[in-house]
Amino acid sequence: MMRFARCAALLAALAMLLAGATAEGATAKQGRLVAFRSCGELLAYAKSQATRFVGPWGLGNGLAVGMTPPVAGAPTRDASPQQGVDYSGTNVQEQGVDEPDTAKTNGTTLFAVANGTLNAVDVGERRPRLLDSLKLDPRWSHELLLDGNRLLVLSRAGFWVQPLPALAARILPPAPSQSVLEEIDVSNPKALRVVRTLTLDGAYVAARLVGHSARIVTASQVPGELPFVAPAGTTDDALAAARDRNRAVVAASGVASWLPSYRIGKTSRPLVQCRHVQRPPAFSGLGMLTVLTLDLAKGIEPVDSVAVMTDGRIVYASPQSLYVATEQWAVRPEPGRPTLQKSGAATAIHKFDISSPVRTVYRGSGSVPGYLLSQWSLSEYRGVLRVVSTETPAWWGPGDESESFLTTLRERNGTLVQAGRVGDLGKGERVYAVRFVGDVGYVVTFRQIDPLYTVDLAQPERPHVFGALKIPGYSAYLHPIGDGLLLGVGQDANEQGRPVGTQLSLFDVSDLRQPVRLQHASLGLGWSEAESDHHAFLYWPRTGLVVVPFQERAVGFRVSRANGIREVGRVAQSGSIRRSFVVRDAVVTISDAGVESSSLATLSPLGWAAFPSAEPPIKGAPNVVP
Repeated sequence: MMRFARCAALLAALAMLLAGATAEGATAKQGRLVAFRSCGELLAYAKSQATRFVGPWGLGNGLAVGMTPPVAGAPTRDASPQQGVDYSGTNVQEQGVDEPDTAKTNGTTLFAVANGTLNAVDVGERRPRLLDSLKLDPRWSHELLLDGNRLLVLSRAGFWVQPLPALAARILPPAPSQSVLEEIDVSNPKALRVVRTLTLDGAYVAARLVGHSARIVTASQVPGELPFVAPAGTTDDALAAARDRNRAVVAASGVASWLPSYRIGKTSRPLVQCRHVQRPPAFSGLGMLTVLTLDLAKGIEPVDSVAVMTDGRIVYASPQSLYVATEQWAVRPEPGRPTLQKSGAATAIHKFDISSPVRTVYRGSGSVPGYLLSQWSLSEYRGVLRVVSTETPAWWGPGDESESFLTTLRERNGTLVQAGRVGDLGKGERVYAVRFVGDVGYVVTFRQIDPLYTVDLAQPERPHVFGALKIPGYSAYLHPIGDGLLLGVGQDANEQGRPVGTQLSLFDVSDLRQPVRLQHASLGLGWSEAESDHHAFLYWPRTGLVVVPFQERAVGFRVSRANGIREVGRVAQSGSIRRSFVVRDAVVTISDAGVESSSLATLSPLGWAAFPSAEPPIKGAPNVVP
């Protein structure tokens, strides 16, 4: 009974939180953030907003308002390998902006995370060789950024919330979130060495590396350590008494309770100064989104930080700007109970200038209707931000009237203002893939058939649809391969729109008014990680090689206008292959079991290096492979 009452109260409080936040957000103009001039001003704001939502079990049981916190020839031996010439790097969205991933290489050594272990593998020769391994915390997920002889390991721990359709899915109290950054000296890959560890309050959302400058985006929840009390019973008097005590806890709190912190060694400091915190004009929660700047040429001591009182889900960066987007959810009306408030979502977007290697500057905010698919929904070109959004979230079920938009935004007087918009993309469908190439946008929507839209963005104030191609199935990832060609990785589908297997599709987009699918190749029943994580996709332009993981294999194709899609071969390992790289005249594939080297020409095996096992085998237990 106690648990039921608690859940009922949390649901009611959360409904009030969501309704309050979205009502304010709907009526307030999305504009430039408001900066706090002092710690006293920040504390007063936090207390006044928090008091509105304090209940018998505390501050929404730890939930932030609307929070959704948190992818040829060998050179001479004395020449340093060059990315794009001697080896491939991580498949990223923007040239010059590196993204964290589970594996990195400098063309000589491969660094890969598997089984909670960081492994260094010599890939300078045809046969890979394990050099050293370093144990990491197996409870966390880990990503890597490589800058010269420094490897940054970004580890995510704690609780991660994805947007869900029901309020009931939001009542579980999140565990305190932390993120850990480890600086690893890899100058001698035979002896990996942890130099320093940086522990952050908040969930690690994403990171980007431009030159030596790494931007780390984290999302902190509302204070989880305030000494809130629980009611002694379920009577009205007991609930009221607990609520009053919890309001007193908020009133007595200090500014340190509302600011995230970081720790290096035994020294703890605020992650951001009060004067570097800003808030949207409309109340957007009591969580804190922080953009931390590190100069990896000097290590992981933070050199700058800025923060916004909101949450963050999607991060996109060009070489000059970093954008953080987060949904502002409207409560969906129940059947038979209409509301004046339109159901759906709007997405707030915050822009930061990262052109300085040591400073991040907030530039402005704006919003678009609907929700975003991923980082690929955003693209900056010649100072204009292009955004693809869908009106109704997919988890709300069929939305026959839902449509997708492509909106262009310009920065003006501290706000991101709409320059132009084109809508009616896939009426009643949702977006599966987006790709921007110069002043052209490609959008894939799907319900039963796959319309591939080509959108002219040469004049941002007047974007318009060039053409559309309708075919069965859909592409979930799009990659330009030159010569007016676009490659899609996704699923084939039957007449009812049900996926029937992974396929590659080669599109001729040289005439944007009449895109044509030249050929498609089926990989069979199953799913490729490249459909959801572009880091799993490899394209090597010098030979036209495409490699995608599929089931426990990596499948290689040569792709060209003359020959279409031609399978070269397949690499199999005992574990599922997650990533692949080209290193000189070899294709290097990585699974949790180890690293395989294969011929660049035929994918025939050249050598193998095993990773340490996740756990030692049990003596006497049979070696069973399911």
